[in-house]
Amino acid sequence: MPAIDVAQAFYDVLRARGVTRIFGNPGSNELTMLKHLPDDIEYVLALQEGAAIAMADGFAQASGTLGVVNLHSSSGTGNAMGNLTNSAAAHVPLLVIAGQQSRRYVPLNAMLTNVDATRLADPLVKWATEPLRPDDVPLAVSQAALLAQSAPTGPVLVSVPLDDWARPMDAAEAAPLSTRRVAGAPVVADAAVDEIAAALDGARSPVLVLGPGVDTEAGWAATRALSERAGLPVWVAPSPSRAPFPTRHPHFRGILPTGLGAVAETLAAHDLVLTLGAAVFRYHQFVEGAPLAAGARLIGVTSDPAEAARAAMGELAVGDPVDAAARVSARVGRRASAPGEALVFDPAPPESNGAHSAPAILDAVDRAKPDDAVVVLEWTSADALWARLTFERAQSYYFPANGGLGWGLPAAVGVQLADRERPVIALIGDGAMQYTPSALWTAARYGIPVTFVICQNQEYGALQRFSRFMDVPDGGYLDLPGLDPVALARGYGIDSRRVDGLDDLEEVVRQAASATGPRLVVVTQQSQR
Repeated sequence: MPAIDVAQAFYDVLRARGVTRIFGNPGSNELTMLKHLPDDIEYVLALQEGAAIAMADGFAQASGTLGVVNLHSSSGTGNAMGNLTNSAAAHVPLLVIAGQQSRRYVPLNAMLTNVDATRLADPLVKWATEPLRPDDVPLAVSQAALLAQSAPTGPVLVSVPLDDWARPMDAAEAAPLSTRRVAGAPVVADAAVDEIAAALDGARSPVLVLGPGVDTEAGWAATRALSERAGLPVWVAPSPSRAPFPTRHPHFRGILPTGLGAVAETLAAHDLVLTLGAAVFRYHQFVEGAPLAAGARLIGVTSDPAEAARAAMGELAVGDPVDAAARVSARVGRRASAPGEALVFDPAPPESNGAHSAPAILDAVDRAKPDDAVVVLEWTSADALWARLTFERAQSYYFPANGGLGWGLPAAVGVQLADRERPVIALIGDGAMQYTPSALWTAARYGIPVTFVICQNQEYGALQRFSRFMDVPDGGYLDLPGLDPVALARGYGIDSRRVDGLDDLEEVVRQAASATGPRLVVVTQQSQR
């Protein structure tokens, strides 16, 4: 029988899944995989695994394809797990290939053995495996990739011993793997769609709450049509990682608060809450109160049965929320425009001693950013304020879905690699920058034209707010004096400077569309004290 080596069969499987890039930081366990790297698949080098997985995450979300990341045994997987929490929460289809020691050495627990490799990343992956035979590696990778891209999408992990890649296997056994397909996006039953439409028609004051699961071009079209036909005001579900609705639409009302009682209070005027593509709900601050106003009903659609089961309330259908939105829109009756006022923001506080407020910085970015710009935000001073930004296209905003810092800077690199046509602006706090600054080196090496805006308040600003909320005294342990983001970025080869006025910031942001390489600018932000 004709033979093929395991590595070739592996790359054939990736090629069949549309993979053109692997992100990673290799060690000795992974070099044998790279030995066989084909010319049509690029290996994008990161300097640390947390950065690598966030780059793959951003790339997968922005491209709508499978992200592939190569991690070094248990230590590299461990380094990556902080950002893997964000990928899991965002349902990002990621294929993690973790290197393993040689099969002969694994039972001896030799140096760099990944002990119990399939359990290490649990519960952050949908499935993990370490094939019993070298011949099983391509099949395991194919199975993992198909699972990652089937609803609910999410990360998977395959651990591969270093001596498997060069082993020969039967070419006839590998050949069918390149033609495998799984239609992995079930839709909501017709009866449930009819029930949702009837509930909207019968409600006195229905409201629509959207989550990341509808942030696609089709999702924006479907939810906008539904909102306009049924006269629904639109809120974004708490702690959003995406912007699922145009922020200047007259029906847009903003982002729901993150406290249980606060959500109920915000939606108190509505007798029916329809959620689409959102967990119900991703709370953060603890605020006493009932999850929903007395007499109100919540119905919704999510692609994730686990999200549906753990919801604090409501009647949820499992299926594609975008498809459901389009079908409900076609069946619901027409009513007048959404009640209430369109979203209006308070004026930004003025400059004080050369420092600018978060709203003022956001407003400056919004005035200057190109219309098609993508914003990646990991600036916790502004995580509830991003609705000040104008988004008129799908896939224009990304935020770490589990709130773990160190994701935003490398994720912006991945997002820009996925879509070179849309300029990417990364709004990063000076504290968040310190988690994965090495991603700047990758941006410089590969000429990835992200515009990084570092907002420096020399403190963990979000924690300052939480300290007041939790009545925790200021002990100085949330201060970050002495950081020099400009010098740090220059050390990684990035063109960097500090600006004093917002006019200068606007000029830098305005040039994002014509940037040919990465740039970094630092703006001084007011303290959150």
